[in-house]
Amino acid sequence: MKPTVARKQPRKHEASPSHSMADQHESIDLGGPTVDSSAAARHSWFPSPPPPIYSCTLTPELVAKAREELQEKPEWRLRDVQALRDMILKEQPNLRTRLDDAFLLRFLRARKFDYDRALQLLLNYHAGRKAWPEVFQDLKPSTVKRVLDLGFLTVLPRPDPNGRYILCLRPGKWKPNDYPFVDNVRAIYLTLEKLIQPEETQVNGIVILADYTGVGMSQASNPGPFLAKKVVSILQDGFPIRIKAVNIINEPRIFKGIFAIIKPFLKEKMAERYILHGSDLRSLHRNIPRSVLPEEYGGTAGQLDMSAWSRLLLDCEEEFVVEFCQPDPLEGVVLPESMLFEGEQASGHDDDTFRGLRSQLYYCY
Repeated sequence: MKPTVARKQPRKHEASPSHSMADQHESIDLGGPTVDSSAAARHSWFPSPPPPIYSCTLTPELVAKAREELQEKPEWRLRDVQALRDMILKEQPNLRTRLDDAFLLRFLRARKFDYDRALQLLLNYHAGRKAWPEVFQDLKPSTVKRVLDLGFLTVLPRPDPNGRYILCLRPGKWKPNDYPFVDNVRAIYLTLEKLIQPEETQVNGIVILADYTGVGMSQASNPGPFLAKKVVSILQDGFPIRIKAVNIINEPRIFKGIFAIIKPFLKEKMAERYILHGSDLRSLHRNIPRSVLPEEYGGTAGQLDMSAWSRLLLDCEEEFVVEFCQPDPLEGVVLPESMLFEGEQASGHDDDTFRGLRSQLYYCY
């Protein structure tokens, strides 16, 4: 029996010493996609994911941080993974999901090693794909190349002093006539999938820097509450990543209306992590130091390079094909009624809400 440990309401569970239960479920893939080591070598600025057979890649400092912040005990790490694996096989035997150690660790770390919450997050992760097929069908970097080419997003090459990579979004680069809004979501999701691979990110989390230069009424009113709710739900409750701060810069007056659409769907803890800087770069530098920012944002890390992250994603095309271009992992799975995503039936109410919020947008504009 697993030793008693002070945790955040984990389910008491006895972990078996092997993958014997998995052997009885041939439809479930224990392993993850094969990582192209040559592609990783071409992008040495970004850390590689853990090896296929898990071996901890965390530094002693990050091991200590994971112990303090995530309740991760190195001596029990794989035992906890096995406990979650056994829960999946017992409670969701038809779920076609990766069961390898590195993959399941993402969910345990994101929920501070609470087995039940980690399992719920895993189910939400897969439910998101089923609820939003426009985003997840045939999801691979080549399908969002135009988004990347236009400079909608990138990842800055240097993490901040807390080891957090910075996802830089520039919504003003998107014009509704260029391509559908969901393509932006697809590019963001692919980026998050790549960011979460290294164990450093799983422990440290990420920071978002959103530059609203050029955002006008056409961009602000396009997604609407229904899509905004889906995006927020996926990021908050359907993806195993820790978003530690969202820095908004150069926001126009209309951003008050944009935030009015988003805020009702944010948990209080996440809403508190939104920091509005306006055009005050000194305010930004108090949260993200100049040493990791490009010159465009008053930093000293050279000019903003939008191509490096694009090349990294495109070089991982095969990896994403294996991960996402497969049969529906929820086929034959019965999910509880309290699942995260409510489906299209909620759109009627959201349309009414949108009409009210659209008037707020015009007022702010």
